[in-house]
Amino acid sequence: MDVIFGNLDLWGTAIKNTLLVFFGGGGLALVLGIIVGAMRVSPVPIARAVGTVYVNIVRNTPLTLVFFFFVFGYPALGMGKLSPAVLGVLAIGIYTATYVAEVLRAGINTVPVGQAEAARAIGLPFGQVMTLVVLPQAFRSVVPPMMSVFIALLKNTTVAAGFSIAELGALRAAVNDSAGRPGSPMEVLLWVAAVFVVLVLILSFVQNRLEKKWRIVR
Repeated sequence: MDVIFGNLDLWGTAIKNTLLVFFGGGGLALVLGIIVGAMRVSPVPIARAVGTVYVNIVRNTPLTLVFFFFVFGYPALGMGKLSPAVLGVLAIGIYTATYVAEVLRAGINTVPVGQAEAARAIGLPFGQVMTLVVLPQAFRSVVPPMMSVFIALLKNTTVAAGFSIAELGALRAAVNDSAGRPGSPMEVLLWVAAVFVVLVLILSFVQNRLEKKWRIVR
């Protein structure tokens, strides 16, 4: 246990930054994914085209390259200085939003077309049709795949370790490079893996709760 109690400062910083990237990136991905998912099923051709281009380009770009653009390319544009953690949140959020959009689009397609047509027939605009009729039903059907996206997002936070963000993926190097720190690299990696297992189990518990809650509502 010396690897933990002898490095509490490093563990605290690493877990904090991991959760920061996860919740920040997850929030951005959810908001942007809902917008892009709605654009993908929009009756406006331009909106559908923009959503399709965004998903196809960003989703097919490796996450590492997306991080490279934000961490190294963004500062070169001279658009204001942002911390590596904020840039990491932007990179992983914009990348994951494409998967959220596609999962949500699949959920939207499960909603009977007649419900949207009935909503439009009583005069509701597209925005209200989506927010009041379609999306609430779509979210219920996509809880398992959506949670899988967020579990993947949690594990993808380790990519940030290669871009000056002191999160769990960078902990092994931080301990190994510091003189007098207890613990071998293998011990650190095993405990990091254990932390990720616990976090994934928490997400799985949240998924089960949501499924049970919305199953009763149905």
